[in-house]
Amino acid sequence: MKIRAASDFGALVAERREARGLTQSELAKRAGVVREWLVRLENGAPTVTVHRLLRVLRELGLQVDVTEVDK
Repeated sequence: MKIRAASDFGALVAERREARGLTQSELAKRAGVVREWLVRLENGAPTVTVHRLLRVLRELGLQVDVTEVDK
């Protein structure tokens, strides 16, 4: 999946969380974040912090790969 906006991260996290049968509360606890923060992430809030985002992605078995984009 190509991530071009904060909302793309949110959609990816929500989709993967649901596919794994996790509630927001369960994922938040496993990733060491509060549920309210996870809700903001899944809703595409652009103010989420990267270190928390990476913890959530790691808990879902995902990683970030960065590639250069041709302009």
